[in-house]
Amino acid sequence: MNKNFFSLIIENLSNFNLPFIKTSGRRSYSYQDMIQLSGAYANALTKMGIRKGSRVMVQTEKKIECVWLYLACLRVGAIFVTINPSYTRSETKFFLDDSDPALFVTDNNLRYREVLDFLDQDSHTKAIYLIRPKGPCLEKTASMSASNFRSSHCLGTDVAAILYTSGTTGRSKGAMITHENLASNARALAEIWNFTSEDILLHILPIYHTHGLFVAFNTVMVAGASIFFEDRFEMSRILKLVPNISVMMGVPTHYARLTREKKFSADLTRKVRLFVSGSAPLSSDLHRKFEEQTRHTILERYGMTETNMITSNPYHGQRKPGTVGFPLPDVKIRVTSLETKKVVENETVGRVEVRGPNVFKGYWNLPEKTKMDFTADNYFITGDLGFIDSDGHLNLSGRNKDLIISGGLNVYPAEIEQIIDSLPEVSESAVIGLPHQDYGEGVTAAVTIEPGLEFNEYQIKKRLREKLASFKIPIKILRLDSMPKNAMGKIEKVVLRDLFKNEYSTNS
Repeated sequence: MNKNFFSLIIENLSNFNLPFIKTSGRRSYSYQDMIQLSGAYANALTKMGIRKGSRVMVQTEKKIECVWLYLACLRVGAIFVTINPSYTRSETKFFLDDSDPALFVTDNNLRYREVLDFLDQDSHTKAIYLIRPKGPCLEKTASMSASNFRSSHCLGTDVAAILYTSGTTGRSKGAMITHENLASNARALAEIWNFTSEDILLHILPIYHTHGLFVAFNTVMVAGASIFFEDRFEMSRILKLVPNISVMMGVPTHYARLTREKKFSADLTRKVRLFVSGSAPLSSDLHRKFEEQTRHTILERYGMTETNMITSNPYHGQRKPGTVGFPLPDVKIRVTSLETKKVVENETVGRVEVRGPNVFKGYWNLPEKTKMDFTADNYFITGDLGFIDSDGHLNLSGRNKDLIISGGLNVYPAEIEQIIDSLPEVSESAVIGLPHQDYGEGVTAAVTIEPGLEFNEYQIKKRLREKLASFKIPIKILRLDSMPKNAMGKIEKVVLRDLFKNEYSTNS
């Protein structure tokens, strides 16, 4: 039996004439169009020598042509390697050297020339434009290719994609995602989130990331649903589309911006059945503010590059603010002690481990790192800290590397951030540990303040003392104009640590 993920998509379709995508440029495509266009792109790839197992690296802005290319790679059995278009020249060279693709695809003139500079005469890597007004490009080659294509036979364990981790805590690693990883996650999400062919998803996410590519697209395709494909988050456009959608997936930054808009109301969102948030923690305060404004409760879920989605708050039932819900079907999670590695009781913070068909095959070219990150009984060590509460919800306390040990005591940043974020004057916060002569690490908070409101460090600390033990109170609360963030809106704590590394130096 063919386990190619594209074959599963086709098997699930009851009607090929169902609408699939409508772009911001008002182009519309049915599922039949999707089959034909992905077939044409698959034929174009084979003309360029791409075969099953070949790696195709893609670094472009958000384009509809990337969707056809992703699906074409699935059909060929090639490995889709997608990276952030904002990466620098040196970062791009690292990914290129590491993945050693047969084909590099871009929509950027400068990047195309840079990549040609990287490639020596003996390199087997070819570079091509995705789209281009004049001259050769993949889109034109596809337009002159036949649309019929027989999808490659794949095992569930065959690698379908390599996605690189963000690299905020060290070298980026390529997570090998299999056809079964994609299929199991798409089926599970479509089931627990009640997706049907009647759904219309507002797509405002990038598509070089697991959230925008795998969670959004794969779930929609397995259900035969459709998408409004927006190339960027433009508020006026979003407000215009919301009355015509049934589902939206976003990051907390999107929801924070929407709550500042008076037009974004319960009346405007009355036809929406589901708002999903992920990629970064959603504060309890924003969760409540959104519900008060729209009468919708945001559904928060938890996943990562290596695992796709792991848990989700329920579609039916209580969506508990500050938690990421329950394991997906066929997924198992456990929380173990950092010291003993044994499973801990509920309400006890430890390291989060996961096992299931969603978990990646391993890190590309890093067998030793792969071995280190799996337990003897094949649980993946996520690197996240958390606990399972009395209701069975998973609560995240931060990354293991974010753990602060101050004066010999463990401090979990997420606990402090949740309280700071609930203060009316605080827009967002990040709690980090900085080198400290007395404590080893000094608990430190960085905050941004809501426009028009005052920042008073003394008052913030006073309110924190009402809810937190003294060793958890930040020694300093630093006001910033803005937080350093990656492309998915996650605060880059490694940047903050470097920026303020001398904050407690005797010479500072």
